[in-house]
Amino acid sequence: MRWGLRLLAIVYVFFLVLWPVSLVVKYTFADGLTALTTALNDPDVLHALQLTAVVALSAVAINLVFGVWMSILLVRFDFRGKRALSALIDLPLSVSPVVVGLALVLAYNPRTGLFGQSLDSAGIQVIFATPGMIMATAFVALPLVIREVVPVLAEIGDEQEQASRSLGANAVQTFRRITLPSIKWAVVYGVVLTLARSLGEFGAVKIVSGNIVQQTQTATLVVESKYQGFDQATGYATAFLLAGASVICIVVVSFLRPKDQS
Repeated sequence: MRWGLRLLAIVYVFFLVLWPVSLVVKYTFADGLTALTTALNDPDVLHALQLTAVVALSAVAINLVFGVWMSILLVRFDFRGKRALSALIDLPLSVSPVVVGLALVLAYNPRTGLFGQSLDSAGIQVIFATPGMIMATAFVALPLVIREVVPVLAEIGDEQEQASRSLGANAVQTFRRITLPSIKWAVVYGVVLTLARSLGEFGAVKIVSGNIVQQTQTATLVVESKYQGFDQATGYATAFLLAGASVICIVVVSFLRPKDQS
């Protein structure tokens, strides 16, 4: 029974993950490094990769700050509506990214959006610009840091934090010296998952970006554009770069994380 379950798990992962991903690698290097070199010399791809990095890192920074703060709020404080807030945090996991993108367009459209008109009057463009893409990406990756940090905070309890405050430490000192060291690996892993998710976001970003070449086209949109434009080799190479970046992040964290924290 044990070996049968292991074999079933391996077969499942192989056909669902390993085999499809290996085909991307296979077609990327079918002609050696030609496809990869062509992609890295393509100005559309280079701009898309740079924009993807900006959007992903910005979304990670936003979710890092609010994710840790929201985790502490959910674990350390009791308040009315706590369960509702916890449920709302999981909303991005159940809502289609396309719906998220459409909702942002309706809210921030400069012509008809509830907030878009005011922002447009102030000279701030959200939709079909980088801010909207960052908002969409941050939304779809919202729960990842929180769901890594909340269980760790609940497990370690608040005894050490209370002892720190009783000795005269303020909230910032307590967080920096007691709380943060206790949750650092949960934070790191949540950040890595957020980064991987942000790099691969497609649906929401496509809706809010307008998919304008060398302006609002991210790497995932380039993959679609190149593949449908019969430049499949460049599409494969760009997809390989995105997948490689995510895999490298996860592998690095796996090696850096102490064995007793794994």
